[in-house]
Amino acid sequence: MSDIEKVVLRTRKLESLLRGQYHAKGKGLHQLITSCEERLPHDVIKKLRYIATIRNKIVHEDEYELEDRKAFLLTCDECEQELTPRSSRFIWRVAITLMALITLVALGFYYVHWDELSKHL
Repeated sequence: MSDIEKVVLRTRKLESLLRGQYHAKGKGLHQLITSCEERLPHDVIKKLRYIATIRNKIVHEDEYELEDRKAFLLTCDECEQELTPRSSRFIWRVAITLMALITLVALGFYYVHWDELSKHL
């Protein structure tokens, strides 16, 4: 996958998060950031501006090459994680923990009472 494809795909994900979670309005990433800047976490704004600038350069400038792909992708990951609602991550953790706990209790019950239960099989 080329640098242009990676950059565009990652920024589209960020744009959809800004539109969906923060009700951002606008065409480009810079406009989306500006429209919801007061609702965004402060440490993310600078990173999003960096991502938007890189995206514009790689798409519109002929000779531009992504200098540090790894740092760009890491910044995108950090922004995605920060913009993703925490409640859904919390709910998934609770659900998985409860399912694991119920499974362990069931396994313990069967282990302790297996001699009695195996008579009825």
